[in-house]
Amino acid sequence: MNSLLRIVPTGCGSLDEQLKGGLLEGSMALVYGEAETGKTTLAIQCAVNCARMGYKTIFVDCDGTFFGARMEHVAGNDFGDLGPRIILMKPEDFEQQTFIIDRLGDYISRTTGLIVVDTITGLYREKFGDGAEKAFTLNRELNRQMASLAEITKTRKVVSLITSQVRSVFHGQQNELVQPVATRVLKFWADTVISLRPTARATVIRATVERNKDKKPTKPVFLKIQKNGLHNGKR
Repeated sequence: MNSLLRIVPTGCGSLDEQLKGGLLEGSMALVYGEAETGKTTLAIQCAVNCARMGYKTIFVDCDGTFFGARMEHVAGNDFGDLGPRIILMKPEDFEQQTFIIDRLGDYISRTTGLIVVDTITGLYREKFGDGAEKAFTLNRELNRQMASLAEITKTRKVVSLITSQVRSVFHGQQNELVQPVATRVLKFWADTVISLRPTARATVIRATVERNKDKKPTKPVFLKIQKNGLHNGKR
């Protein structure tokens, strides 16, 4: 490991330009949006880019959406070389997610560059519906997990990428993004916040860096979802 700060590029030129190159070592990024807006694809893309830099990724797949074929499309001809550098963990419930996050420090080595949790609210959502007291307990546990991730990210000098799903409801003539309490918890701990929103074109999404190391929001950029990943696109 060299003395320079690692920056893991997302692989989307316009987005990386706003992020001053990508996701910075020692920081946590939150990527949130509705279903089918490219969150997992972006996470896999970052894992592949991290592997290309010679570092390993711990990828916690809470939604069961990480498939070898998806990574192969993103990695291309490098798939065989890069695959062993991505350590995949698949918790089956929120308790297993807790177990993994509590022990992340044991899995990190000096060659680890990135931690991905996709999506951190997937198994959490399955626990809702048991009343306000249960919701309070779940939010408190999610907050504790985020605090633990934030500490590991900074002390072990890795990049963390957390994804979360939200939904939209239709009001009048426009869609309004609904952000559950969990999103406020996640945003509290994140150094970088990126929202992904659908557009009128099914394969084009709008990405907005809502918070970065400069603490300033930026103008949206448009990305195209393709078989081999997310790339600069047009509205």
